[in-house]
Amino acid sequence: MKPRALYVLRPDAFAGVYGGPERADIEEMVDVYAPPQTAESVAEDPGLLAGAEVILSGWGAPVMDAAFLKAAPGLEAVFYGAGSVRHFVTDELWERNVRVVSAYAANAAPVAEYALAAVLFSLKRVWHLAAAVRRERGFPPRVGIPGAYGSTVGIVSLGATGRLLRKRLEPFDLRVVAHDPYVTEEEAAGLGVELVPLEELFATSDVVSLHTPWLQETEGMVEGAHLASMKPDATFINTSRGAVVREAEMVSVLAERPDLQAVLDVTHPEPPEPGSPLYDLPNVVLTPHIAGSQGAERRRMGRLVVDELRRYVGGDPLQHEVTREREALMA
Repeated sequence: MKPRALYVLRPDAFAGVYGGPERADIEEMVDVYAPPQTAESVAEDPGLLAGAEVILSGWGAPVMDAAFLKAAPGLEAVFYGAGSVRHFVTDELWERNVRVVSAYAANAAPVAEYALAAVLFSLKRVWHLAAAVRRERGFPPRVGIPGAYGSTVGIVSLGATGRLLRKRLEPFDLRVVAHDPYVTEEEAAGLGVELVPLEELFATSDVVSLHTPWLQETEGMVEGAHLASMKPDATFINTSRGAVVREAEMVSVLAERPDLQAVLDVTHPEPPEPGSPLYDLPNVVLTPHIAGSQGAERRRMGRLVVDELRRYVGGDPLQHEVTREREALMA
């Protein structure tokens, strides 16, 4: 018999992640026994969860605490068509040995693409020079442009996104350094990067791209001193989380160093407060947290769920399972 399954997530996430082809493939493998639900609908009618062996979810997943699990006594696996599982996993879920799959690897692809584009534009000083052209109504001197030959790019953290960015950078004639205390020298050699201390990475890179997850131990990890040590005309890119950076210190450095550039897709809080200097600093480019999956990119996460569900139903090893130990190190 097919496992019984239920979609539980926000309606917009259901429509965006699970397209027609994905839903058709899923329904060949499992018995979707009720219409898509939300965290609110299953809280109002917990009986909807009684038959669920598999939960298919995404953004807007319900917190799977003791009350949720009591209502879903047969739950065996959760397939999360989004990135971080931190918002819904609980100690009770882990203790019940419910298997958890996340589409974080699929969500890493557009983030790495955004970072790649930002790196290449930064090496040409596009942000700085485009602003100068608009401001001066003419072409400024073409000075301080590192270029994409022999320059150094620093990647902070070699998780799924950092590794994918490294792969995307392979065709370019660049030196790539990285900082990640969980990566061995052997792993780094296999990735074609040189591991360096965080201080050295900031001081020697023409562009620094931050991909560190927001954990208690990483909050405020990037200090003003790191940014102040950057080379003339260098760029700092953050597609990770704003809280990993000491924002007030960053603002001070950027105000004192107009040659530096910051490309920030994330801030803390998000968006910045109305009076934040980040809106006014000429050497800051802000984007509204768009590096992750947008539009049709979300279907990539749905396809990952389909592929993992096929492995699960077929009894094959899962490729994107999140364990309790792994979750502690993820964003």
